[in-house]
Amino acid sequence: MPTHPSFSHGHLESLCQVVAATESGLKGTEIGVLLSSLRIDDPEAGITKWKRLFAALDSRQRQDRCGNKVIEFVLEAMRPVRFTSRPEVFEERRAALNHVLVFSGLELGADGQLRNRTAATTLTEAEERAGKLRSELLKRGVHPEVLEFCRAELLQNNHFHAVLEATKSVSDKLRVKTGLPGDAGELAELSLSLGKAGMPFLAFNTLQTDSERSEQKGLKNLMVGFFGTFRNTTAHAPKISWTMNEQDALDLLTMASFLHRRLDGAARTPRVL
Repeated sequence: MPTHPSFSHGHLESLCQVVAATESGLKGTEIGVLLSSLRIDDPEAGITKWKRLFAALDSRQRQDRCGNKVIEFVLEAMRPVRFTSRPEVFEERRAALNHVLVFSGLELGADGQLRNRTAATTLTEAEERAGKLRSELLKRGVHPEVLEFCRAELLQNNHFHAVLEATKSVSDKLRVKTGLPGDAGELAELSLSLGKAGMPFLAFNTLQTDSERSEQKGLKNLMVGFFGTFRNTTAHAPKISWTMNEQDALDLLTMASFLHRRLDGAARTPRVL
């Protein structure tokens, strides 16, 4: 690894506050294990988590006269394999770290690797670079699969393609859960309509009452409208002629999240083609 300059006191403190946040950060035992695995002394194991981590990393970078061990710790703590059952935690922590790392000319990618970037000098620039849209979606608790399909576009604040990829993610889940071909509104109609037998390929409930059957029809219509309003338009219109502002993108991506959550709970029925 090339030698990286030592992190300033403020930058290192902010990094430690993210990684070892009281509620959402690493546990004390996890910090101890990581420090030990990287052969970093853990001099103050009894104090607040982030202060303990700061003391250990600050001491080591002063000893090494570089920030390489700080980088090693961040990379080890943010290895994607550690978050296989909690992808939303990885994305939330990564976004928070990038708000800090951008001031040091670094960015943590979705693969858990650090890349060099032109260092930010203002809070506004850091917000834009870390991905304002992604941060807003994380605040809303958006479904992790929406974030997964939109990662590159969100980091660039590309509303047009973020919307397009979100709609694709809903189609993809319909295909996976039903095994049916098709796409967008046509696939939603095929998958969710009651049909002559009164049984869809994918059911949101037991379909035993009028209310449940109405819910099934309503969710089907919502999904068809979702595709018709955005997927079909954005798929065929050039970006320059399709207006998609930040608020519209946030609302649509939140709708995609709702549809994902309902599909997560839907069940495949015995119906066949």
